[in-house]
Amino acid sequence: MKLYCLSGHPTLPCNVLKFKSTTIMLDCGLDTTSVLNFLPLPLVHSPRLSKLPGWVSKDGTINLGKELKECAGRVFVDAQPEFCLPERELLDLSTIDVILISNYHCMMALPYITEHTGFTGTVYATEPTLQIGRLLMEELVNFMERVPKAQSATSWKNKEIQRMLPGPLKDAVDVWMWKRCYSMQEVNSALSKVQLVGYSQKVELFGAVQVSPLSSGYSLGSSNWIIQSHHEKVSYVSGSSLLTTHPQPMDQSSLKNSDVLILTGLTQMPTANPDGMLGEFCSNLAMTIRAGGNVLVPCYSSGVIYDLLECLYQFIESANLGTTPFYFISPIANSSLEFSQIFAEWLCHNKQTKVYLPEPPFPHAELIQTNKLKHYPSIHGDFSSEFRQPCVVFTGHPSLRFGDVVHFMELWGKSSLNTIIFTEPDFSYLDALAPYQPLAMKCVYCPIDTRLNFHQVSKLLKEVQPLHVVCPEQYTQPPLTQSHRSDLMLELQPPPMPYRRCSVLNLPFRRRYERIYILPECAVILALT
Repeated sequence: MKLYCLSGHPTLPCNVLKFKSTTIMLDCGLDTTSVLNFLPLPLVHSPRLSKLPGWVSKDGTINLGKELKECAGRVFVDAQPEFCLPERELLDLSTIDVILISNYHCMMALPYITEHTGFTGTVYATEPTLQIGRLLMEELVNFMERVPKAQSATSWKNKEIQRMLPGPLKDAVDVWMWKRCYSMQEVNSALSKVQLVGYSQKVELFGAVQVSPLSSGYSLGSSNWIIQSHHEKVSYVSGSSLLTTHPQPMDQSSLKNSDVLILTGLTQMPTANPDGMLGEFCSNLAMTIRAGGNVLVPCYSSGVIYDLLECLYQFIESANLGTTPFYFISPIANSSLEFSQIFAEWLCHNKQTKVYLPEPPFPHAELIQTNKLKHYPSIHGDFSSEFRQPCVVFTGHPSLRFGDVVHFMELWGKSSLNTIIFTEPDFSYLDALAPYQPLAMKCVYCPIDTRLNFHQVSKLLKEVQPLHVVCPEQYTQPPLTQSHRSDLMLELQPPPMPYRRCSVLNLPFRRRYERIYILPECAVILALT
């Protein structure tokens, strides 16, 4: 049994498991942190960005003024943002039989895999994962296509030139594998290969292996996977949560008696308590509004935003914010809010019971009915005529490189009355803000990550007791910035098997039994001999 690691990002995994003559891809996350190296895509012409000086090497020998621009001591690529794809040279991806998707954040690279590698297999995912994943892909394509950039930038990727660039461009890895966003045609083709599954549903793969999704408690329809033969069992735990939020709670008992447990997708913020961050989010929001400023919340259009809106629903009246308008701006805002209300069977028990009363499971339905929350596909059209300040705006993309958020950064960045509150943990907020410097608006960092922390995962592993644990190497050592924190790593006996991008692991599997089928005539002969 072998495990191929195609991604270096522990929360956006892409691994391939070879097990019992089947080849199974576990997730296909898209590493979007590469976009932080690019200039933002403004929806309206930005004089500030267009006047940025081009980059020239100190000795004047290299002039990449058309490709690279300098801003506040940093250098950015002036081209359509590109994404870091999963590794495609480690094994022949056309041999993959199935792809198992754990949640909608871990499927964003799917069109690159299914449409450009000769893939002919099947993709398995739950219905909310498919539908919300489709929306997020559609939104990404929309963000890119409405601000097209004709010029491409490739000269800076030359190894000799890249070595001379200032950081972080100098240290960017696998830059030749970075690719522009896929098209809507590729999205539709990729998602047509998805077969829907429900929790605990058993799917037979060629009679050799059985796969089954379990609730992971992280997001609507998010799953862990059990992969088993007649005598061996592998558990794949990715993006799980034990907190009581809106999804169905995590199914832990089914993970017991695993020979190997592959662990990915732990919290990116192990020292940040989600409840404390929510409290800080609300208090900073209220403080800014009372002072006459606006609040900008760069966020994904599904997931934590549901919890933020629920928290604000309870907070609005007590904080006297009843007259403050809340705007949710995204090409998929309407669909996202509606989907969250109709996937009743994928919600926690408390929200399921509301559906049968009948009441909407999420309070944002009431916020919309009372006109406290308004949603728009973009800043153009109705929004521009109904927009009033001070207000709170939820919009994407959290990287601050594309989407409507770029417009609000240009609009509000020059006033210290305004505040930007980061709630998504996927991007360094300092790197996200870099091309907007110097910036007068206040910045608050309240990362809300409900995934398992090291204490929770250690307790879970003691309960389910797998024989072997496989995990990203980042989990086997403390963070670089907190090297003394041995509690921020996995300490297990036997020690976990670590992997990194491009690793190939031989998993410690000793087959003790094998089921075979033989003809009765052969059985008689064998018995006689």
